[in-house]
Amino acid sequence: MRDLIRLLRLYTPYWRWMSAGIALGLVTVLANFGLLALAGWFLTAAAAAGLGGIAAQNAFNFFTPAAFVRLFATLRVLGRYAARIVDHEATFRQIAGLRVFLFARLVPLAPLGLGGDRGGDVLSRLVTDIDRLSDFYPRLLAPALVAAIAAIVMALVIATVAPIAGLGLFAALLAAGIAVPLLGLRAGAAPGKAIVTQEAALRAEIVDMVQGMADLLTHGAGPPTTTRIAAADAALIGQQRRMRSITALSAALSGFLANAALAMMLMIAVPLLRLGRMSGADMAFLVFGTWAAFEAVAPLGPAFHLLGQIRASARRVFETADRAPPVIEPAVSPHRPRRLDLALHDLRLRYTPTGPWVLDGLNLTIREGERLVLIGRSGSGKTTLTHLLLRFVEYQEGSARLGGIELRSIRGDDVRSLFTVISQRTFLFHGTLKDNLLLARPDATEAALWRALEVAQLAAFVRAQPEGLETLVGEGGARLSGGEARRVALARAVLRDTPWLILDEPMEGLDPLTEALVQTALDAVTRGRTVLTITHRLTAIQDHDQIAVIAAGRIIESGDFGVVRRQGIHVPRLLALQSGLTRL
Repeated sequence: MRDLIRLLRLYTPYWRWMSAGIALGLVTVLANFGLLALAGWFLTAAAAAGLGGIAAQNAFNFFTPAAFVRLFATLRVLGRYAARIVDHEATFRQIAGLRVFLFARLVPLAPLGLGGDRGGDVLSRLVTDIDRLSDFYPRLLAPALVAAIAAIVMALVIATVAPIAGLGLFAALLAAGIAVPLLGLRAGAAPGKAIVTQEAALRAEIVDMVQGMADLLTHGAGPPTTTRIAAADAALIGQQRRMRSITALSAALSGFLANAALAMMLMIAVPLLRLGRMSGADMAFLVFGTWAAFEAVAPLGPAFHLLGQIRASARRVFETADRAPPVIEPAVSPHRPRRLDLALHDLRLRYTPTGPWVLDGLNLTIREGERLVLIGRSGSGKTTLTHLLLRFVEYQEGSARLGGIELRSIRGDDVRSLFTVISQRTFLFHGTLKDNLLLARPDATEAALWRALEVAQLAAFVRAQPEGLETLVGEGGARLSGGEARRVALARAVLRDTPWLILDEPMEGLDPLTEALVQTALDAVTRGRTVLTITHRLTAIQDHDQIAVIAAGRIIESGDFGVVRRQGIHVPRLLALQSGLTRL
């Protein structure tokens, strides 16, 4: 219930649209009630007047009831149409607001705050769960409020003809509008939660399969994956069948109560008719009015079983939104210093309060304009150091200073504006080359884009394409080779022109010819910048580079690579590190 109350609070900016939709829904239900009840009374009374002779016919007022019948018919049509428009507008605004709310909470969590979540599950929370929350207002909240108000009004109207009939109608509406939905809610709670969980798991499996299709096929892991997906799909279908059975049962109970209420009205009206305390037209008014009254509560029984799914989706959305970001941002950043030297002293960092230290007493200094190559095994702390420099993770002990300013006192966006990262995996979106380049600098001119492509050794390739800069790169850069995608990243680095450049295995996975092209482009891109290269390949290190060897979260060796190579002291250890034959 707490999640639903919180959801309502998020809907408060749209209360005008919601109020208008509820008001129009109430007009529609009451107009339908008035139309059927009055039409039944009017036809019966007109028939009685026709049988009563000329005097009765002349005394009967045909025009006023006919006018009200037309009025109610018009109000029903216009009200239903307007209610659909307003409800859809309110719902679309709510969905947009919820997605913005969740996305704003996701951004500070990325990438490490979501490190334990599968990509498909995060996508499911942002898309499917919020889509499911969009059912709360139009299918549950608005119909319930309309039914509650309309039930009172309709029972009072019926009571003007026969008080006991009004009381009986109100009791029947309470049973259909409260008891049946509560039964549906209780029966649908478990399968509703299971559907949400299994849909998310299935979507995560499918996304993982699509994204890793090449690796799955290469290693022959396709059949086990499809078997696992088929099993998840079968389990989901089973829960959905169970939910459909609950829906059908709820609808049947609502229909039974409606018919029971009609029978009750006849049982009340017939004796009163025989006693002369009620006319035939009044009896028709009761019967047709009761039939119309159940339109207000009929949707509640089949709909309220959805509340279990909505609550489960709301819990998933708020669970993600309430996560503490891995980095606490300061309110403002200090002024940018003149020099951007990096000094790390006794730095200690771990991802969980009880987890192992990933960086454990790390000491490292990189002066502005220097090129430093960091080498080490997987798990030694190289990537964690990059995350720390980009303010994706917080360090617990020691000091990290950039230009003499403690790193944690600088806002993440301000820190990241100083760094450009080129990794072995280039993120390209399904758009044009131009679109992907403009991500680095949205205000870049076309001339600037071509200059960046020239530096990245990619201009000739782009000119050879029929559509030039408008060439589509495909999902994840599928229409480009690995080397071409890597050079797109280099062109982005040229456009960003930040003082720091981090190269994370930039040559990994490239053939010798492509590696030579990328290396030529790198030499141009890195000129005049402070460069931190993360690699395990000695061939990528030049004589004038500084090197640092990291193991178990600390620097164990460092120095000028040219001196180290000439002295030959540490080369065996470095070669052992590269080949993985020994432990550091």
